[in-house]
Amino acid sequence: MDNIGLLLSESFNPLRDEFTGTSNDDLDPYVPEHWANESLAILIENMVVANLVHRDFEDTIASEGDVVNTRQPGSFTAKRKRDGEDVDDQNASATNVPVTLNQHLHVSFLLYDGERSKAFKDLVTEFLEPAIIAIASGIDQILLGQAVQFIGNNAGLLGLMSSTTAKEYILDTREVLNTNKVPVAGRNMILSASAETQVLKDDSFTSAEKVGDEGTALREASLGRKLGFNLFMCQNASGYTNSDTGTANDINNGLVAAGTTVITLTDSSVVTVGDMITVATHDMIPQRVTAVDGTLHAVTITPGLKRLIVDADVVTVYDAALVNQATTTDAAGGTTSPAVAGYRAGWHKGIILDNIGSTLYPVVGQQVVFGTASVAAAADAKYTITAVDDAATTNATITLDRPLDAAIVDDALVSLYPTGDYSFAFHKNALALITRPLALPFAGAGALSAVVDYDNIAIRATIAYDSKAQAHRVTVDLLLGVAVLNSSLGAVMFG
Repeated sequence: MDNIGLLLSESFNPLRDEFTGTSNDDLDPYVPEHWANESLAILIENMVVANLVHRDFEDTIASEGDVVNTRQPGSFTAKRKRDGEDVDDQNASATNVPVTLNQHLHVSFLLYDGERSKAFKDLVTEFLEPAIIAIASGIDQILLGQAVQFIGNNAGLLGLMSSTTAKEYILDTREVLNTNKVPVAGRNMILSASAETQVLKDDSFTSAEKVGDEGTALREASLGRKLGFNLFMCQNASGYTNSDTGTANDINNGLVAAGTTVITLTDSSVVTVGDMITVATHDMIPQRVTAVDGTLHAVTITPGLKRLIVDADVVTVYDAALVNQATTTDAAGGTTSPAVAGYRAGWHKGIILDNIGSTLYPVVGQQVVFGTASVAAAADAKYTITAVDDAATTNATITLDRPLDAAIVDDALVSLYPTGDYSFAFHKNALALITRPLALPFAGAGALSAVVDYDNIAIRATIAYDSKAQAHRVTVDLLLGVAVLNSSLGAVMFG
């Protein structure tokens, strides 16, 4: 991150100095270019994950819903030849990946007339910085929310990471990437807050004698590059604790081999289709229940056991919730009836859940999977919760990392992932962040607006006077899309 620190330092700042050519104190607080420039500088400074993934930008005006194409880099294969033989040409091509620009992030606030006496610098500190930090956090949440798309590549054990196992888990994750032939250069790992704590407790990461950094890692609690990863902590990384709603007693079929997808319990009555379970202490990865035979107490799970489990291993159950939407959302975002109840594909706002127990309330960062009203399928789309309205105790409104890929119906099953830390390891080319500039308001529309771009990111600032509120409304926004470029280039580390 040193290059970003240099970019935004007082001595050299192309965003703040080149475009404005003056100091913050001298700026007219109602010139939108100043707000846009400062917004972009703050945004780049505060993003974590967005600075580590593939970024795609073209200076072409776009609107929400537009589909653009980014490129997944191609690969070559080494060929043999002898003197006199022709070389074998290979296609130097990359695969097009269509991405919908379906994430329009914004923050809007009012500057009342009494604020006009303040210098631009003071307005930035009081209003703009928290606004842009919120957008930066939103972008990182969206990107880290894609980690669940890579969950098939995993290492570690949920809830069992400690200072004595932290290094082992990181090395096991490294092995997963090595097996997938992920390039060694440019690997990153985003640790959850709890996972970072366990890593820092291992003195092999911080001891000056072992690290050779004259004590910097210990003084600053910094991890830097270790074990082949650039290690970062991000507060938006998934890590959470939900009390379990019950246990299904234990395993009741002796030794059960890795790869098994049907397990027998002593009592399956507390397990239903759509629930998530973990099997302690040997397997401890998220398993989703797709079928239950109450007579034989046989439970079908996906993705299946990763490790051998034994008789009497305890099964912890995380109950499924249900979608609560008695009407259906129309294309304009309203509701109509009596059309089929549920949420349409592309729905980007809150989704109401019910059938939630007080001990299993959804939390930000938790992953979810939607099934049908009665069936949990192995291939259902996975999402991550980025916001929760927790005003009630038996239902909740959740916002997801992206608009719905497909429609969901009323009373659809919602599987909630188990307690633990879900740190994310990835190569730059695993994910793409695509941004495009937004259009300026029409001339004479009563608004001043500017768009600036730097380092493949564009942001817009718009100022308009609200005569009723007696204030200037400042809105900063940007348009983006996120895509998984290669699901082999990332992995989730459970902890």
